[in-house]
Amino acid sequence: MTDLKLALKTLIVETCDKDCDPASIADDEILFGAGTRLALDSLDALQLSIALQKRFGARLTDSKETRRVFANVASLACWLQTHNKADASA
Repeated sequence: MTDLKLALKTLIVETCDKDCDPASIADDEILFGAGTRLALDSLDALQLSIALQKRFGARLTDSKETRRVFANVASLACWLQTHNKADASA
């Protein structure tokens, strides 16, 4: 799970063009919103969704579920593992 979380953090930083060390993102850090450190927005969510689909074959179709899953890295990793979307080498 630790490797998966680091892979997700790296994906977020690269996909959303953020200038920070992926390892500096806390697992439970809130990702979206103007008051957050990364301040991800709806365009970032779209780009991240596309990147997740390409990398893991993961597709979120329900907007309420997407908001919950994208809350932080821990919830995203949990969702990927629960839905068997992440391979063991992530």
